[in-house]
Amino acid sequence: MQEAFSKTESKEEEKMSDLLKKAISLGVGLTVVSKEKVEKAVDELVKRGEVAPSESKALVDRLIERGEEERGIIKSAVQEQVQRVLKDLNVPAKSDIAALEERIAVLERRLAELEGTSRLEGSQPAEGTPDTRTD
Repeated sequence: MQEAFSKTESKEEEKMSDLLKKAISLGVGLTVVSKEKVEKAVDELVKRGEVAPSESKALVDRLIERGEEERGIIKSAVQEQVQRVLKDLNVPAKSDIAALEERIAVLERRLAELEGTSRLEGSQPAEGTPDTRTD
């Protein structure tokens, strides 16, 4: 009895795997099949007698969950690859740009302070030059 259950479970897993492959296709972009299409495909399996009607909702839920897991795995892999390419091309990270922007802002403030100070100093004679003011 246990063997029959294992074989049935194995066949169901294989059917789910095949259906999952049909539900998710990889090409130039990632296309994820909608829940409605998964339900339609499972309904076809029910009509053909490959899945019991009572199991169809659970199968749909498992397929959608697996699809989301696969999408997450693929998304992570793509993000990692993009990060590697950006690093190889020496493209600065957002945090690098933000740090540089902050440094520029600090330098601009210091420059403005120095220019303000030099303007005040500019109205007074420099050291070593005679004071020609007549006040």
